[in-house]
Amino acid sequence: MKKILIIASLALCCSLLASCEDFLDTKKYGAKTDWETQEDVEKALVALFSFNTNDSEGVTGRGITWFECCSDDMTVGRPQGEAEDIRNFRMSPSNGRDVKNNWKIMYEVNAKANNIIKVVPTMNLDNAFKTKATGTAYFFRGFAMLWLSPYYGDNGPNGGIPIILDTTEPAAMDSPRPASVLQNYDQIISDLREAGKRLPLFSQLAPEEYGMPHKAAAWAFAARAALYAAQFDAKYYDTVIEMCDKVMGLTGADKRELFDDGTDKAFANLWRKQQNFGCEYIFSLLGNAVDGPKFHGMSFQNGGWGLYNHWGYFQPTLSLWNAFESGDTRRDATIIYPGQTIRFMGRDIVFGSSSYSISSDTGMSFRKFLSPWEEADCKGKEVNSNGDNASNTLGTCLIRFADVLLMKAEALIWKNGEGDAEAKQLLNRIRKRARLPENSPATKAELKNQRRCELAFEFMPSRHLDMVRWGDAKEAYAKPTQRVNSHWDYDLQQVVIDAPSNYDNGRTFDPVINQVFPIPVTAFNGTVNLTQNQGY
Repeated sequence: MKKILIIASLALCCSLLASCEDFLDTKKYGAKTDWETQEDVEKALVALFSFNTNDSEGVTGRGITWFECCSDDMTVGRPQGEAEDIRNFRMSPSNGRDVKNNWKIMYEVNAKANNIIKVVPTMNLDNAFKTKATGTAYFFRGFAMLWLSPYYGDNGPNGGIPIILDTTEPAAMDSPRPASVLQNYDQIISDLREAGKRLPLFSQLAPEEYGMPHKAAAWAFAARAALYAAQFDAKYYDTVIEMCDKVMGLTGADKRELFDDGTDKAFANLWRKQQNFGCEYIFSLLGNAVDGPKFHGMSFQNGGWGLYNHWGYFQPTLSLWNAFESGDTRRDATIIYPGQTIRFMGRDIVFGSSSYSISSDTGMSFRKFLSPWEEADCKGKEVNSNGDNASNTLGTCLIRFADVLLMKAEALIWKNGEGDAEAKQLLNRIRKRARLPENSPATKAELKNQRRCELAFEFMPSRHLDMVRWGDAKEAYAKPTQRVNSHWDYDLQQVVIDAPSNYDNGRTFDPVINQVFPIPVTAFNGTVNLTQNQGY
């Protein structure tokens, strides 16, 4: 199979599949009748990644990160009215920046996967190929619904989101929403289990197939789905543990481990393209300097001092900076603080100096994913030469081994109680790489903070969803969000840190209404039974 995700012509393959004006367009959901060869199916598999191109900037560029601005980890880093409405829980079905496009696009992925699941088994092709192809489709059907379900479905008062399978008859597509999002999670887990049975191990993929799903990716996302389900029913912690154990039990070339090069920069060095498929990798969206995810270009200094057009949308809070323990090497690998020096476009930038002022509304910026922009010759080599694109060679990580360790530790603590011996061991592995003392108490508070510090600002592990499912959102979001203030002292020739101030005065989070977001108004095209989430 040709290299996927890194070719600019990827979106053209979508014409080989059913797509939809809205997700209930029954004609476009019909099974394909014109696939005849293995090459036809390979192109259909490539088209499952169509959300990962330059044309889908609002999916893998910003997308669900607008929802992450609701958390206490980041803010909308520059004036943007619609984004502030999301952050302050004032989003309406008709606005919401480009996150509103995710519903349509993920149901299109669902439809493409259904076509493969339905048609490929009937084709006269090699059985091993058919098994792998349908495994990929099961993976992406579960993946697409995991992208949406936590943000739009609950266990009451709204219920789940529509479940449309390869066996769903056209007349049944416009059915009432499931009574609970647990039905979505059950389907997601089922799909990912099936994917795990059919997919190869990562070590069995040819290099040109890197970026395709494999067993460990299916198991890890099933664990995440079960973790989200466990907020409503604790029995799902058993599934979290089971699926994490499958990943942790891999051996040989497939053994997953925390990346650690033995230096104090181990965590920072994890975020280099050399680790795109390293020991910690489980599943990422492939990057390149031409076309692909632009998420990494959204978070640094707006305009990049004229050196590169970073967009500056997402910026860290002082609360996140203060969450790191003393000596935690992850802090400076994640956030750049006024007065610190960073390599950017071949220059040593003193952040907040007279030459390099700070545009962020919080006075800090994210540095976690900046490695592609370090060198002077990076344009056209590591990053797109056009700052309006910002595609780059660092893969957009969606799940990695550290997340697996944290998910299992959480399940053990919530199931067996604080101080669980195995949870201590798992958290100490996380602490060791962060160069912290290996003295974990395995409390709920520590688990929450380790998850916060380890996974901060990564594209899919959501701090906001964590805060909601832990029941912490209302109290935490009511507190003012603080920013760092600084100025350049011309006499001392250094950045001076001033007293912090409030970025906002706190926000009102209603756990009944705001645990989910409004379903985009365009989702209601062609349906009479889909209902809006209450309060919107």
